[in-house]
Amino acid sequence: MFNKILIANRGEIACRVAATCKRLGIASVAVYSDADANAKHVAACDEAVHIGGSTAAESYLRVERIIEAARATGAQAVHPGYGFLSENEDFAHACEAAGIVFIGPPVEAIAAMGSKAAAKALMHAAAVPLVPGYHGDDQDPQLLHREADAIGYPVLLKASAGGGGKGMRVVERTEDFAAALASCKREAASSFGNDRVLIEKYLTRPRHVEVQVFADRHGGAVYLFDRDCSVQRRHQKVLEEAPAPGLSAEIKREMGEAAVAAARAVNYVGAGTVEFIMTSTGDFYFMEMNTRLQVEHPVTEMVTGQDLVEWQLRVAADEPLPLTQQELKIDGHAIEARIYAEHPARGFLPSTGTLKHLRMPEGVEFSISAAGAGDSDRKAPVRIDSGVREGDTITPFYDPMIAKLIVHGATREEALARMNRALRACEVVGPHTNVEFLQRIVTSEPFATGDLDTGLIERHHDALFAPVKKPFKEALALACAALLTREGGTAHGASPWDALSHWRLNSGYTQTLGWRNIDNSENESVFPVTFARDGATQMLEHDGVREDFTWSAGTGQHEYRATIGDARVTGRVFIDGDTFHVFCLGDALAFEWQNLLAHAADAEGGEGRLTAPMPGKVIAVLVEPGTVVEKGTPLIVMEAMKMEHTIGAPAAGTVKEVLYAVGDQVADGAQLLVLDVG
Repeated sequence: MFNKILIANRGEIACRVAATCKRLGIASVAVYSDADANAKHVAACDEAVHIGGSTAAESYLRVERIIEAARATGAQAVHPGYGFLSENEDFAHACEAAGIVFIGPPVEAIAAMGSKAAAKALMHAAAVPLVPGYHGDDQDPQLLHREADAIGYPVLLKASAGGGGKGMRVVERTEDFAAALASCKREAASSFGNDRVLIEKYLTRPRHVEVQVFADRHGGAVYLFDRDCSVQRRHQKVLEEAPAPGLSAEIKREMGEAAVAAARAVNYVGAGTVEFIMTSTGDFYFMEMNTRLQVEHPVTEMVTGQDLVEWQLRVAADEPLPLTQQELKIDGHAIEARIYAEHPARGFLPSTGTLKHLRMPEGVEFSISAAGAGDSDRKAPVRIDSGVREGDTITPFYDPMIAKLIVHGATREEALARMNRALRACEVVGPHTNVEFLQRIVTSEPFATGDLDTGLIERHHDALFAPVKKPFKEALALACAALLTREGGTAHGASPWDALSHWRLNSGYTQTLGWRNIDNSENESVFPVTFARDGATQMLEHDGVREDFTWSAGTGQHEYRATIGDARVTGRVFIDGDTFHVFCLGDALAFEWQNLLAHAADAEGGEGRLTAPMPGKVIAVLVEPGTVVEKGTPLIVMEAMKMEHTIGAPAAGTVKEVLYAVGDQVADGAQLLVLDVG
């Protein structure tokens, strides 16, 4: 076994690998960029080496700097995590040339599976089922268009060197093919340095089911069962679970054996994931093989009781696989939710900012004992894998993941209930998050009943984004309690000498509290609440209703208890300036305290103003001053976190002024151009 390894990654996966190293007594070395100087993964490792600027191109993608760091620290091996250089054959070769063990498959296997087209040919030879499509070398646009027409629409364009949902486009009609191809190639070149694409028949209502495989250098190869990763947005996974629900034992076995055959076809070594697309009739087809550890590997660990990173280290150290196929067993069900900083209601655009308040449900950081499958920490019902802490900043430079929330239950139903409770306990203040959206999915009928496919979110969009009733009255009472406490008030029954601002000699006290509902779960935006105190009596009046009101501080930080009328509630209020973030009854609401006399509703700028929906870079300007456009006409293309976002005209008009050029970085909300509407 190794004495020291370098982790060539960041965030939660770097922390995850470091945890196994610590348990096994292996020293770990972190690498970090300018933006990550104080990151959690740096603190999690024994040593850390600075490797460059904030962007991935300046740091985590610099092969020579990572090799230098490994040499300088005496690391015997490099763990690439996932993303970045994890499936880069040049990096694997550079490690090999430097005498450093690459904790991953051989260079030849990465090369074989790194090209989707080449991988399809290998799978065809190994008799692994394939989706009808074009995987050829000829990339002439007219030829690709003819091939798509021959396959029949809808078709799926995929970057041959791609992954993570980048460089993918669904084309519904032949008329849309040319534009989709150009966009797909641009994104593929930006993300992977290779604009080659392949074409596949787009299957309607397919499931995304994958199989975890492992192989060693001694002829051993096993599959650690299956996972369902069908719930996706923008072709990126949102929820994953193991085992995949609703599949017969026969189909599971056939998929597992096909996955092992795929691994053997390229003389695979280490951890890999063979991804299949499955029809409603149970037919399955090879999509691709990821030659690395997957983001969703924790669900497999939870149901098998195995530490997959330890398996990676042992195989890389030339040890045989720890278990045979017959020795591997499944225990219960596990579900993983990816908590992202993003705007679900705005097309899942990434969100940035400082994590001013971060509180995850009670659970454990990754921990699996080396002693055996019966240990209690293998059965931990809630696990949290995160690469950030309160006070850290989600930047535009990297993936906006905040944490992975993983739960285990004896059954899928138990795991679902546990996931719902865990999500209701999450508290994040700063960037927008998808926590509430995840709650809606896990409690939705299609997910609860296992009616899964990759179009679940789109098909149930209206229900998943429908307005919901929140505990507005209870949250408002807690916000008032926190404000009154901050302004010097005391709870019912306390001495008035402790709160002179709320006490009057021989008279009562009345204060109007102006609030603006930032959450927008109610129709009101700005509204008054009257707090009245007369001796031992306290009241709140809102919307013409006056009710008795009492409050007290809770036992925990930010905790309050309030009673308004007959409603009693305990919750937590995080105060950020004049914004009060209330977490109660499993919901999150936010109110801004207003000075009603000075308040005036902010008016939106003129209808011709177009602003950036997120921070990013301008990669294409499609119009110029004087261009006459119709509503929906593409105007500017932005890139954020390797994804393209097209800004369309909100109405017909004439472009008056373009304020940014290609290559410019723009802030969230920046005005991009001026449109003379009409």
